[in-house]
Amino acid sequence: MTSTRDFVLGGLPLQSRFLLGTAGYPSPEVLRQAIAASGSQVVTLGLKRQLAGGSGDNGFIEIIRGCGAHLLPNTAGCRTAREAVTLAHMARELLQTHWIKLEVVGDEHTLQPDPFELVEAAAQLVKDGFEVLPYCTDDLVSCQRLLDVGCRVLMPWGAPIGSAQGLLNPWALRTLRARLPQATLIVDAGIGAPSHAALAMELGFDAVLLNSAVAQAGDPVGMAAAFRLAIEGGHLAHASGLLAPQPMAVASTPVTGRPFEV
Repeated sequence: MTSTRDFVLGGLPLQSRFLLGTAGYPSPEVLRQAIAASGSQVVTLGLKRQLAGGSGDNGFIEIIRGCGAHLLPNTAGCRTAREAVTLAHMARELLQTHWIKLEVVGDEHTLQPDPFELVEAAAQLVKDGFEVLPYCTDDLVSCQRLLDVGCRVLMPWGAPIGSAQGLLNPWALRTLRARLPQATLIVDAGIGAPSHAALAMELGFDAVLLNSAVAQAGDPVGMAAAFRLAIEGGHLAHASGLLAPQPMAVASTPVTGRPFEV
């Protein structure tokens, strides 16, 4: 049986391929229980939300740290490369981590990442010593440009943030996996059901990051557990070798020859 113990993110070995967002939970206690049920070892948080609390730390950060997970601050809410770079430096100083989930939105309706600002910001942050995890689209050329400037991890969307539409373009995601075999690829955004996450893993992606599907569920703790099982199952299925689709029926019970391959 193939284990999940070979997942390394930013040089850090991880047992879980499930990254969890921390926004929008009914209460801190539910968030704590959801993180535990998910098995996640990396959780994201928006620095702008912390700064909105006034002091930069309203206790939320300690709640997250108390769960034992690694913090992955993000630049959610940024619209330019300059703004994202500034916020990333503030996150490093405040949270003592060089990891940053880079988000630079280019369209207010779809919240689609701006590929030009994203590459500019990523290039600067890599030079500044950050481990940059850019939230991007599934466009192959844009992803290649992010790798060119030094990113080792890419986080292409499955669908627009919070839309719960699942993987809108499996062909594009499959192409990314095939063309960028050395990159760590994490599907981020648009996932609404555990089956969506399982499909991402079956396509060969390294991990899944999601927030709303758990935080806004009727039972966030139960949903976190459901996603954990789906992600583990999808990864194991991919590692074990999925049966290729066929254009016609293929008998599963042979009527001639030996019952087993020898």
